[in-house]
Amino acid sequence: MKTILFCGGGSAGHVIPNIAIIEELREDFNCLYIGTDGIEKQICASNGVKFYECNTPKLVRGKILRNLSLPFKLVSAKRRAGEIIDEVKPDLIFSKGGYACVPPVLAAKKRNIPVITHESDLEAGLATKFIAKRCVKLLTSFQPTARKFDNGIYSGPPMRKKLFNRNPVSARERFGLDFRPTVLILGGGSGSKILNENIRKIADKICKEYNVLHICGRGNAVACNIYGYKQIEFADDMGEVYACCDAAVSRCGSNAAFELLALKIPTLFIPLQNSASRGDQVKNAEYFKNEGLCEVLYESDLTSETLYTNIVNLMKNGKIKAALDKSDIKCGNDKIKTEVLRTLRRQS
Repeated sequence: MKTILFCGGGSAGHVIPNIAIIEELREDFNCLYIGTDGIEKQICASNGVKFYECNTPKLVRGKILRNLSLPFKLVSAKRRAGEIIDEVKPDLIFSKGGYACVPPVLAAKKRNIPVITHESDLEAGLATKFIAKRCVKLLTSFQPTARKFDNGIYSGPPMRKKLFNRNPVSARERFGLDFRPTVLILGGGSGSKILNENIRKIADKICKEYNVLHICGRGNAVACNIYGYKQIEFADDMGEVYACCDAAVSRCGSNAAFELLALKIPTLFIPLQNSASRGDQVKNAEYFKNEGLCEVLYESDLTSETLYTNIVNLMKNGKIKAALDKSDIKCGNDKIKTEVLRTLRRQS
């Protein structure tokens, strides 16, 4: 049985898509993971994926002094990654980006082991740009992104299959929601303070017409007895969450955005502002907005009043629902799997 070594980490957004691909391949391949002692280690443990630890330095944007030791730490991490690769002898490295992918990709290139990487965002991240020429294929979630690289191939986004074809009735019962339409509030893996605060200011008004299912992040739940307002800190099964929702308010990380749009859920995206990120969420949101698939509320314009108005307008916006019904956004697992198999056949 051939071995595929997966890498990528720093956030769940790099790890969960890898798990989606592992679930497609693990019956026929030995699927292993290399990453840091961070969220990727926890997620792999909960999904029964054998994990190898390789602590990797992270570039801190705008902090020159903190980055001075980066090259020396990277050499050490590359050496450790090489030791792991020599032990497990993978036939292929599959990278999902983030700083944790750099040492394994560098070590694999030195050993002539083929690397496939996948970029989720419209604008490729720093790690992807750094490793791109060391990969045999660079797969992308967005079609325009693939055209920016000589080895770019548009595949679509990886998604876990259990997100699809879920039962809305049992999902509503699971969360104690009534028959009214439900608005999902999704602030990212750790929750969004500004989104949490503003939705709670208007929850009573929204819940006069709709249910609100609010994923607020670990440790962020508060006491509240508004009828129709349900808050949970974290959801292990997002398929169940999506199944009972008629519309959503969400950050615009690529994974959540593609899931919402593939499931035809009208969404108001509130992208993380540039000062708090490299601007990838803003670019993702504007791309989808230009395609007519969503509405966008910029964080600089976010107040409880603008949030309320935008949610009410979204619930009445038939054009977005029609555009989503016609959209060809879908799970990219099959195309990704095809490229993996093609690459492995060439190595035989």
